[in-house]
Formats: sequence, structure tokens, C-alpha cells
Amino acid sequence: MNFQFTEEQKMIQQAARDYAQRELIHDVIERDEKAIYPTEHIRNLSELGFLGMMVDPKYDGGGMDTVSYVLAMEEFSKVDSSIGVIVSVNNSLVCYGLEKYGTEDQKEKYLKPLARGEVTGAFLLSEPGAGSDATSQQTKAVDMGDHYLLNGVKNWITNGNTASTYLVIAQTHPDLGHRGINALIVDRHAEGVSIGPHENKMGMRSSDTHSVQFTDVKVPKENRIGEDGFGFKFAMKTLEGGRIGIASQALGLAAGAYELSCKYAKERKTFGKEIIKHQAIAFKLSDMATEIEAGRFLCLKAAWLKDQGLPYGIASAMAKQYCADMAMRVTTEAVQVHGGYGYVKEYHVERLMRDAKLTQIYEGTSEIQKIVISRAIQTGDI
Repeated sequence: MNFQFTEEQKMIQQAARDYAQRELIHDVIERDEKAIYPTEHIRNLSELGFLGMMVDPKYDGGGMDTVSYVLAMEEFSKVDSSIGVIVSVNNSLVCYGLEKYGTEDQKEKYLKPLARGEVTGAFLLSEPGAGSDATSQQTKAVDMGDHYLLNGVKNWITNGNTASTYLVIAQTHPDLGHRGINALIVDRHAEGVSIGPHENKMGMRSSDTHSVQFTDVKVPKENRIGEDGFGFKFAMKTLEGGRIGIASQALGLAAGAYELSCKYAKERKTFGKEIIKHQAIAFKLSDMATEIEAGRFLCLKAAWLKDQGLPYGIASAMAKQYCADMAMRVTTEAVQVHGGYGYVKEYHVERLMRDAKLTQIYEGTSEIQKIVISRAIQTGDI
């Protein structure tokens, strides 16, 4: 693994950094307070090519590698992790799932507009009773011959109201358990699709999170991804890549909090000197810097393995679990470094701490990642 970034990777990193530091920073607090979806920012980022970064140019994507994606995700999430999760879902769940497993017709009809950023997508797996236990799908897709009849409810859906294309995981053959699950492409505007209220979340408040209900929604057979019963495997394989995105989002949250803490510690004085010169604060910053660097290498290793076409599922689980837990530790310490100022919105770190919590929960909790890693240890895969 080469630790030197290419010129293209550096350019992508810089472009993401410039947009985050120049544009996202101005309204991030207001959008968080009022739970405002970042419509204009998403439009701008789509024009810059960040909504279909890793999609092959023949499907109108940017053709970038996963390392570049990690670098961009970190920069966005340093300032606004709501932007980070919107970009992550569209790139590493929806676009990746369609490009890797979809038919040519599906790619032409659905992937190309997603890669161009003309529309966004959503990945519908979680349900009221099926979160970490993704095998317990209650959403049903009944085979009606030339179409499926879709009924059920999905929870905690990022881009739930703003997406035009849904990738829905549903049970078709209950007697077969997880082998009877299918993945379907569903038009968000199809008859029978209804959207629940916007979730009033603790963090990542300007991302679009809703429940989605399906009532006798007709889904053409050609909208099934893969063979009959492939849906659970599709979801698990797609989430492996999605975890790289969430790991890099958590990394960005931590790095953003650290950078703000360093800046504050060099300006704030107590007992006649800057607080960065007090060992208690200096050691906090030292620990934060070390943990962030470790998380960054885990993210880049998982991305590099994926780019090389090598197995990366365990590496992505390690990166996601470590970076999510690390982000909570670092952002909490960032609030402590800022003291009373860290407890108010103006200094940003309280928002970063609230946002960091979700990275331990979605796209596989930290506990689920530990199950994945421990099973690999038991089987001798690591």
C-alpha cells in the first residue's frame, strides 16, 4: 500500500475541503437547528461530481477510486456530517449496489441519473422490528407473475423524502428465511408509497430521515436486482462498502473536532499562558491526534483493498467500529477542551459530538461490527 496520494486524489481532497470550508460552514448551524435539508449544497455537489464519484464514466460517473471517496468524505464531515451521510448513501449504497449487481437496463434507467446527481437514492433495509437483525424482514414482496406486490414499513431512511430511487429489501419467500429475500428498485413516486414525518433527531439534523410505507405497490419484475432470493446477500455485500463511507464520516467528525480544539487551545489563555501549553490539554490533543491517525489508516486500508479487488469486508468492519467509537471519544474531549464554550452551538463541537453518536448506530452498530470481526477470528480469516 502506497502512503502517497496521487495528484488526482489530492485534487479531489482539496476540492472537497474548499467547498466544505468556504460554503458548508456558513449555514451549517442554522440547518442543524432548524433541520433544513441542504438542497442547494447537494445540487452544487452533484455538479462537482461528488454524487456518483466511483461510478464508471460509461454510466456517467466520475470514475474515481475509493481512496478519493474517503478523502472527500472526511473533508465534508469535518464541517457537516449531514452532507456526509447524504453523499455516502448515494455513492456507496445506491450507486454501488446498482453498478455492481444491476442489469444493463437498470444501470441505463436508474444508475446514470443517480451518478449525474440529477436525482438521489435511498437504501431501505431497516424496519420497526428489523434493524441489526436484518433477516427478520416483515416487508413483503409477493410474486404476482409479471410484478411484485410490495407491502410494509421501512424505518430510519436517509434521503427518504428527497430520493427518487429506492432500493428496497423485502421478503418474498418467508419459508426460506434470508434466502427468500429480494432487492427491488422502487420509484419513490409510485402509487402506494407514502412518507412518514421527518424524524426529529439528536444529530445529523439536516439530513432527510423518514419512515416509508408501501401499500400494494406494484414493482415490475425487471426491477428485481439479481436472481430470486439474492436480496439479503445484496444488502450485506453493499453494506460492506457503505461502512467505509460511514467510517470516513466518523473520521471527519473526529478530525474536525480536533482541528477546532487545536485552534481554540492556541488562542485561549489561563494562568498566563495558552491552554495548549498546559499538559492536561496537550495530552488530550496528543491522544486525539493519535487516534485520528489510526482511524485514518484503517479507512484507507479498507478503501485500498476495495480498489484492488481484494476482500475488504473485515477491514471495513474494523474501520467502521473503530472510527465510530473513536469519534465519540474525540468529540467528547473536544467539548471538554473548549470548556463552557464547547457547550454552545457557536463553537461547533457540541454538534459534532451529537452527530458522532449516530455513527455508532447506523449501517451496523459497533456491536454488530464486533460480531463480524470476532467471527472472522473464529474462522481464521484474520
